[in-house]
Amino acid sequence: MFFLLYEKLFIMRRILMKKKLLILLMIVFIITAFSMIPVQIIGQMTNYHSNVNVYDSDMFGVESKKIELITEDSLKLVAWQVEVEQPKGTIIFISGIHNPSVTYFFPHAQMMKNNGYSSLLIELRAHGESEGNKIALGMEEYLDVKAGVNFLKNDEKYKDLPIIIFGVSMGGATAINSIGQIEDIDGLISLSAYSTWADVFCDNMIELGVPKFIAELEKPFVWLYLCFDYGFDKITINPLNEIKKLKGRPALLMHSREDSQVPFKSYERLVESIDDNVSTYVREGNYHFITYDGYSNKPWEDTEYAESILNFLDENFG
Repeated sequence: MFFLLYEKLFIMRRILMKKKLLILLMIVFIITAFSMIPVQIIGQMTNYHSNVNVYDSDMFGVESKKIELITEDSLKLVAWQVEVEQPKGTIIFISGIHNPSVTYFFPHAQMMKNNGYSSLLIELRAHGESEGNKIALGMEEYLDVKAGVNFLKNDEKYKDLPIIIFGVSMGGATAINSIGQIEDIDGLISLSAYSTWADVFCDNMIELGVPKFIAELEKPFVWLYLCFDYGFDKITINPLNEIKKLKGRPALLMHSREDSQVPFKSYERLVESIDDNVSTYVREGNYHFITYDGYSNKPWEDTEYAESILNFLDENFG
């Protein structure tokens, strides 16, 4: 009798141990799967040099001067200067994660010139003719902007004039990081910026049909990947943190409500996080570059878009 009871208890213990082991293996599998998603996706997006198509300013009837910048971490960058005889200030243009080249914004530089602003178009690290083999999602690219700011501050013509940073997508995020990190930047125009890389990564998972709770579970693994890939000190440099450092400097945040690359939720997070001197513009539809399709070569003809930017500049720097 006692032997049979002991045998049953022994069998039950073995079954429980097997169940615990199975649960443990499932947990290990799930953690491994979640941790591999950022490795596979983000690694493919960032661990290379983007050979963007560089446009000649002559194509747009714009006169420019090509220059070289050196960053604090010793990277050589190419940039183009579009000058004005008596400028009100300088707009620094930067572009996105892969495409296009910043030279895509020569028509914007022409629009700025027509309204009294000079421009400095900086090809970010790991893009085009600029050095670098790793895209840093805005966590290091602010150093590229800083090199441009230093260039302007060392020029007698521009050193006392306002500097406004203008960026789109990852460039928009970098623009926010830059004004947070660089006190010599006087204003911000940010288009289609993400609030943090972990946010936009998980927002896009949801847009692709992944259940929200799974996407939220993925977020810590994205942060962990960024920590190990870029350094724990870098992940605090993100738009959601840096936009809180405006200190009264004027900013214009622009987004389209149906943006398919950086979902609108990022814009909402950024706006909700501050109560500073911030102007906003929301365009209905899916327009990642905010301008309507077909207006990239003549942005001034998209009058609502152009006026929102130029009015912001003239109200604050004109």
